[in-house]
Amino acid sequence: QVQLVESGGGLVQPGGSLRLSCVASGITFSMFPMGWYRQVPGKQRELVASITTFRTTHVADSVKGRFSISRDNTKYTVYLQMNSLKLEDTAVYYCNSGPGASTQWAWGQGTQVTVSS
Repeated sequence: QVQLVESGGGLVQPGGSLRLSCVASGITFSMFPMGWYRQVPGKQRELVASITTFRTTHVADSVKGRFSISRDNTKYTVYLQMNSLKLEDTAVYYCNSGPGASTQWAWGQGTQVTVSS
């Protein structure tokens, strides 16, 4: 059974930083592209950043230059480093397989990021 557990969210002021982590279990982690997604109430979940099995990364235009994604295959973990946070980054953040993956798994509980002064 695949399990995705996100952590690292919290309340931060505009301009602050957070590092999110997602630990995956039940999969051969290194074989899958991974992605970070976010969702705000009333809106569709959107892809924020992704990383391939070859560690090629892509980030959405809305977070370019501020967010970065990385992975540690030995820890079955994907990270999202978020800098220069803005009010509009407030959302629940989730990880899952990334673009090009053969499957997508059940969503975890996500981690809430709230940017507020």
